[in-house]
Amino acid sequence: MSLYGMMRTGVSGMNAQANRLSAVADNIANSDTTGYKRSSAEFSTLVMPQVGGAYNSGGVNTTIRSAVSAQGVLQYTTSVSDLAVNGNGFFVVQDPSGTPFLTRAGAFVPDAQGRLVNAAGYQLMAYSYANGTPAATANGFEGLVPVEISDQEMTATPSTTGNFNANLPAGATPPAGPLPSTNSPTAEYTSKSSMVTYDNLGNKKLLDVYFTNTGTGTWSVSVFDQSKATPGTSFPYTGGALATANLTFDNTTGKLTGAVDSITIPVPGGASLDLDLSKLTQLGTGFTVSEAKVNGNAPSTIEKIQIGEDGVIYAQYQDGSTKPLFKIPLADVQSPDNLTALPGNVYAQSTDSGTVRIGFANEGKLGGIISGALENSNVDIAEELTNMIAAQRSYTANSKVFQTGSDLMDVLVNLKR
Repeated sequence: MSLYGMMRTGVSGMNAQANRLSAVADNIANSDTTGYKRSSAEFSTLVMPQVGGAYNSGGVNTTIRSAVSAQGVLQYTTSVSDLAVNGNGFFVVQDPSGTPFLTRAGAFVPDAQGRLVNAAGYQLMAYSYANGTPAATANGFEGLVPVEISDQEMTATPSTTGNFNANLPAGATPPAGPLPSTNSPTAEYTSKSSMVTYDNLGNKKLLDVYFTNTGTGTWSVSVFDQSKATPGTSFPYTGGALATANLTFDNTTGKLTGAVDSITIPVPGGASLDLDLSKLTQLGTGFTVSEAKVNGNAPSTIEKIQIGEDGVIYAQYQDGSTKPLFKIPLADVQSPDNLTALPGNVYAQSTDSGTVRIGFANEGKLGGIISGALENSNVDIAEELTNMIAAQRSYTANSKVFQTGSDLMDVLVNLKR
């Protein structure tokens, strides 16, 4: 037996328990840190080669692991920009230099430029709707931009899509006069409705929509610019109809059939509006409009934002209209517990964690995004205090081993005296 080896093993044990106490101290200090994942010290033996009948004491190796995959309790707040992941996944954030990281700390607030930044100064990243509906880059961070929402800039969005759901009376008969599509002063129709749309500058454009029965199960639809109507009589409209279409219904089910289920309308001063008519019915009741919905908005500033469970950030304007601005992705790795923990409660991929995969909330194994909630740390204070007492006792025991070895070394040295 080597007294030096015995003392060295005692030092190894004290060092291991010191690491354990350091992890406990970090956990207790961060027990109220949003999205913090507790660390724990795991030990493995260090065995020395044995020679003959002598026993060479080894020591203990320490590995620090973070319980990244263990979710903390969700705490609900009153801030829309507070975000939590309910399930698997991480938010993608970047530091001021533009380096991307992963985090579960979702306490985001707007800075002076309108960027959503958490308490550690990391900016939330997402895909923009500026170029259409976004798609995730599965194996990289390309395409992600900082979420920036300004409530100072006025915006206007032209109408491009819409839905018109209504019932046309099954008992209607064709009128005697010309169809509205002829724009004749004596034109007759069966039913009429109007819709508000928006041009490129956000001006409201009111459109008159005429439905006219042309026979059993057949109808004609014509759309006009109301501002071009003849005062007091409507027909004729200056410039004629903006769009016309013929519709066919199944006389047994009352549902729309045939090839035409939508109509494209060139909004005056605006874009082409694709109006979906697929939910129209022809049943034995009067003309009833159940939904008339068109996108676009008048010039206004953003009044507030809304964030859905799918991660879409919507801007709500003063007139009540909404517009999607960004879609927040979630990132994941094969082994979250092996991610490299960095200052600021963020993580980077390591060789043991696997590569980062990016998708959207509620897709595959990814969880949902909860707006108005924060994920608490997964630290259990009672468990940490228990671990602290156990580590303290183990540290004291190892110090006794070292002290005993030191005393025996003194005896050995003094044998010659």
